[in-house]
Amino acid sequence: MTARVDPIPQEARVFQRRRAGLVTRAAAAGIDIAAVLLALILAYLVFAVVVVLLVPPRGLQVPLPPQWLVLAAGPVTMTLYLTVCWHRSGRSYGGLVMGLRVVNRRSQGLGLGAAFLRAVLTVVFPLGLAWVAVSRRNRSIQDIVVGTSVLYDWTVRPGASPVPL
Repeated sequence: MTARVDPIPQEARVFQRRRAGLVTRAAAAGIDIAAVLLALILAYLVFAVVVVLLVPPRGLQVPLPPQWLVLAAGPVTMTLYLTVCWHRSGRSYGGLVMGLRVVNRRSQGLGLGAAFLRAVLTVVFPLGLAWVAVSRRNRSIQDIVVGTSVLYDWTVRPGASPVPL
């Protein structure tokens, strides 16, 4: 007799492959913002240490990157992060934590162009997510424009079945 281990909790199975709601998607977005912010802070700390080690210090002055770089770093990093995540696996770190996956109209992964367009729209117009609250199909403005949906999906790989023991 072969036993099977299902990675999806019993309570969550009823939601598997259903469209995600606003609260879950907003929580995933918050986690993603925190992850990108943490990465940017770490990058700045590395930058500061390298500059302090390579350039003779003039007192205790903290090195500052150019203002245009500070303003552009967040949106550019977030766009690249979301593009790569959605193209490679359909989920960002926030999506992984919350059990979400972004899919196209055929419930497949996103191509690079669709992932990039969705990421740009998400970063430029984050309030588009609020449309999920009034949409009968739980789709954001970004989902409508790009033709995507965000589903509850706790599987490690799309289409994966429980592993036999």
